[in-house]
Amino acid sequence: MLTRAAAARFAAIASVSLLQSGIAAARAANHTPAPSTAPPTAAAPAPRIGAADLGVVVNTADPLSVAIGEYYLRRRGIPRSNLVRVRFDYRRDELPRADFIPLRIAVEKQLPPQVQAYALTWARPYRVGCMSITSAFTFGLQEEDYCTPGCKATRRSPYFNSSYTRPYDELGLRPTMSIAAESFENARTLIDRGVRSDGLAPPGNAYLVSTVDTQRNGREVEYPLAIRVAQHEFNFRVVTGAPPEHPQDVMFYFTGAWQVLGINMGRFLPGAVADHLTSFGGMLTDSPQMSSLRWLDAGATGSFGTVVEPCNLLGKFPSVPVLLAHYLAGETLIEAYWKSVLMPGQGLFIGEPLAAPFRR
Repeated sequence: MLTRAAAARFAAIASVSLLQSGIAAARAANHTPAPSTAPPTAAAPAPRIGAADLGVVVNTADPLSVAIGEYYLRRRGIPRSNLVRVRFDYRRDELPRADFIPLRIAVEKQLPPQVQAYALTWARPYRVGCMSITSAFTFGLQEEDYCTPGCKATRRSPYFNSSYTRPYDELGLRPTMSIAAESFENARTLIDRGVRSDGLAPPGNAYLVSTVDTQRNGREVEYPLAIRVAQHEFNFRVVTGAPPEHPQDVMFYFTGAWQVLGINMGRFLPGAVADHLTSFGGMLTDSPQMSSLRWLDAGATGSFGTVVEPCNLLGKFPSVPVLLAHYLAGETLIEAYWKSVLMPGQGLFIGEPLAAPFRR
């Protein structure tokens, strides 16, 4: 008989076959290009990114960044050879293009060749030009491709909904996530709950919230497919209208709103993922809307937001069924989240990268 965790992984892997046709149909009405990358079909979970594969980048000019990096190395057992030190002015939200280019080159020169992904250790700066800093580190500074001005589709990520397990070796890119926090206490709590989540396969609730905000509620079309992906693993709570006042045992929470009320009164499980589709959630420290940091403060382990106006093209935001399928298949947070966004150039990924609640 399958254990609950094994059943979750089996169901997730089997459900990925639904995604190609399901996502294409769901997103057609929103004029989002259908993904071209084939989904994973292996009968067993593929190898995942681990501690030896993650490069940790710290800004030595920022004491908080240094403290986060040192603590993360210890908690995750990351080799010290994977620690990269750079120095730049952190008291600004945008890193100038002229500063970023040599900085990224310096990071690459310090890394051992087996590193497949980056963990940044700061909340500021969060963007370079019109790209998020996590996407700029991943793809290099390619604004003309990854953040075209106006309400237009941008370049697709070859990592989207893919079966790649060694993204640098196979694609020449290193997915990047920021362990973003405004205090060391918040960072330590985030890291600890990410570590604590490993292998728990926790039962819990998945909140799919439909709002009356028609500009931000586009992902509602994906909710039926998301439920099919994980209907036997979670208690799905489809909420219409006002957000739940006291969300409990939250493993997933997805909505579209410029501000989400009630999350501080909720209870999030270790490894939980939550985000809200809106224009400026990735402006972590100066957003006129709700910052994605508020999800981490409330207890989530990972979140996402865009750093400049993306318009409401669904491909620029996480696909709920794709994220569920890859996370349930045992992939780490950084892998599952990155594989859920078709056009991630303007999107910022934050959280504890190696959290893997559904790994064996």
